[in-house]
Amino acid sequence: MKKILISACLAGERVRYDGKTVPIGGWIERWQTEGRLISVCPEVAGGLGIPRHPAEITGGTALGVLNQTAVVTDIRGNDVTDAFIKGAAIALDLARTHAVGAALFKEKSPSCGVHMVYNGRFSSDLVPGSGVTVAWLERNGIRVFSENETDELAAFLNCGGDL
Repeated sequence: MKKILISACLAGERVRYDGKTVPIGGWIERWQTEGRLISVCPEVAGGLGIPRHPAEITGGTALGVLNQTAVVTDIRGNDVTDAFIKGAAIALDLARTHAVGAALFKEKSPSCGVHMVYNGRFSSDLVPGSGVTVAWLERNGIRVFSENETDELAAFLNCGGDL
């Protein structure tokens, strides 16, 4: 049975920047019951607290952050890039340690966004792109799905059966 690396907030943990959770159900609940989920919050693993100020990638993309040409700043202008990079490395280590088959991450997050992230201006506008951890996982060969793609993840892992 293949394991799934999952954003801790999607697994019901209160780790989001605002201390809230994301309701779980469907495939996620099933995978949790089956013991498939390996939970990580890259931001907390990287040393940021709960709650914390919202953060966004500024001056480029997640790949830019990894290549040191962009940064992650919080809404007060503090550079939190190091915590994001450290959290991404910890997530990759967990994925390798548990030989995960894929990852399931929270869309829009500067760490975990899969297809969309905020534009770096704290204006609530989204742009195509990924978060730092997702970019790092994908760079290292791990397929990442968003919470809106659980059926696709189930098919990718050949979970079988219907909900």
